[in-house]
Amino acid sequence: MNKDTIMMDYIGSCLSVNHYQYGKTKHIKKETKAWMEEFGWRLKFSHIEDWKLPLKVTCFGVFKDGRSAPDLSNLSKIILDTIEDVTGINDKDMRWHDGSRVIGSKINEFLKPRLFITIEEAK
Repeated sequence: MNKDTIMMDYIGSCLSVNHYQYGKTKHIKKETKAWMEEFGWRLKFSHIEDWKLPLKVTCFGVFKDGRSAPDLSNLSKIILDTIEDVTGINDKDMRWHDGSRVIGSKINEFLKPRLFITIEEAK
């Protein structure tokens, strides 16, 4: 069974389904587009387009405090859309799962907020 985990910086609310687009024509914010491109390049090395479907996508994160920690479900759209754009796999063939959120004193205060996105073949 294939499985890969990609670590990405959490760059803030611009990744949320509620904030990553603006205007009536739904333009993607510059910093969001850059994040999507970086995630896409990291994703290409996994060759998940050759994996058995459906895919299970789980995201967990490490954050400074509860105030800065997003609802992980709100990140699903941007993550699944990026996977679809890079691989051509329709997001209806992906199953989203929220992982854990590690907050504050449980982590080193010098660490950046991070997301860990695990993609695996569903059983």
